[in-house]
Amino acid sequence: MHKKIAIKKMLVLAFALFITTSSYAWGPIGHRVVAELASRHLTPRAQKAISDLIGTETLAMIANWPDFIKSDTTGKYKHTNNWHYVDFPGHISCEEVHKMIADGKASGEAYNQIVALSKTLKDPKASKEDKVFALTFLVHIIGDVHQPLHVGRDEDQGGNKIAVQWFNTPSNLHRVWDEQLIDYQQLSYTEYTNWLDRAPAQKIKEIQKGTVIDWLCESHVLADKVYASTKDGDKLSYRYNFLFVNDLNSQLQKGGYRLAQVLNDIFK
Repeated sequence: MHKKIAIKKMLVLAFALFITTSSYAWGPIGHRVVAELASRHLTPRAQKAISDLIGTETLAMIANWPDFIKSDTTGKYKHTNNWHYVDFPGHISCEEVHKMIADGKASGEAYNQIVALSKTLKDPKASKEDKVFALTFLVHIIGDVHQPLHVGRDEDQGGNKIAVQWFNTPSNLHRVWDEQLIDYQQLSYTEYTNWLDRAPAQKIKEIQKGTVIDWLCESHVLADKVYASTKDGDKLSYRYNFLFVNDLNSQLQKGGYRLAQVLNDIFK
């Protein structure tokens, strides 16, 4: 009974904080797009397993909870702060990305937590409460690692230290990619998902190929492109959207289809 109450409180908190708290990664719309897109490509078995965990709640509505809890002042979730990213030096090869992860030299825990959370969800001995927590974070982190600056460079905190202006409003490179570029599209998360979810089956299979580390490497390569095109003090507006909107949409689409693949593999 106590576990059921705790789970319910966690989900209610996620909804309540949606109204009052600022975002940190992809922004609420981006994370909901990834989660909603994934939910449309789940197998019946995965759908049932997820429903058994979160009931009538949706992946889209739990997707932002790991960001909302950053406002918690008790310190209860402080250990999760570095779960949202994994940084590497610029312009390294995919082989070097693999080696840095294998050697434990990457900054940030996103990859390690994807592995650990997946194991929790597969563990028949794990409690329902632990599985809900794992599912919520896994949905979120898979979204995070498709935002290129969450697989960016440690020295500038994934672009947080690169000051820019977005349509004459002071901002930073990380925030532009987290939310401002997405918000500029002026779409609700369901409208955005409907627009992205048009790929033929063969393309979806191609997107879902590879390992999580391969996906991280892909995001890091895009991060290099972003860094090369954006400098401290730049004034970003219409042209920036023109340059990167296709990359933005591609990353959201990949995040959604790949999240579906991860969840289908877990609950097969």
